[in-house]
Amino acid sequence: MRLRNIPRASEVIENSSYVIHDPAKMQGHWRSVFENGRPLHLEVGMGKGQFLLRMSEQNPDINYVGIERYTSVLLRAVEKIQARERGPENLRFLCTDARELQDIFAPGEVSRIYLNFSDPWPKDRHKDRRLVSGRFLERYERILTPGGLVEFKTDNQGLFECALEEARNAGWETVLCTRDLHADEDLMRTNVMTEYEEKFSGKGNPICKMMIRKEKRAQAEPTVIDRA
Repeated sequence: MRLRNIPRASEVIENSSYVIHDPAKMQGHWRSVFENGRPLHLEVGMGKGQFLLRMSEQNPDINYVGIERYTSVLLRAVEKIQARERGPENLRFLCTDARELQDIFAPGEVSRIYLNFSDPWPKDRHKDRRLVSGRFLERYERILTPGGLVEFKTDNQGLFECALEEARNAGWETVLCTRDLHADEDLMRTNVMTEYEEKFSGKGNPICKMMIRKEKRAQAEPTVIDRA
């Protein structure tokens, strides 16, 4: 996808107090950014920020960090906050590449990771670029707390099947799997939609969701909720 360059984007982002400009210095010290010890949740590929803005408002007891590599996209999230009389105190943004996660967050520093409507990178030669690939799962495992969750939503059925296979191959436990999220009343009570989710579900596309965690269980078998 080719993104339109917006000349003012870099300046607006540089001057925003919601953007952490040298995130590597925060590795192991994210509590000092928010000045509390609350759980830290991370959205990788946050887009225009609707999901995280709503999540941060609904859950003031959780700290949120959004990663977006494109300034022209991150600009929209910053502008949404600037348009408010008072922005959330438990939300920060990073303009960086997700491949740098292990250099930004210390082991066990993140409690949950959200992947929402990620780029499918459909060509086989680009499979390692998918945010649900085995390589990225390794990165997530390094920074997640023991038993920390990765949540993934998409309308792309092929990418969803790929994500399930990659998780199985990497030894992740599937906690939740549904291929039609919006048909499940229980799940929809707490579902927060992204811009893409509103768009695709409005067209009648079924939304898939999975939740996985990397945790070894010595005795009991994992409980799997499959709402196919």
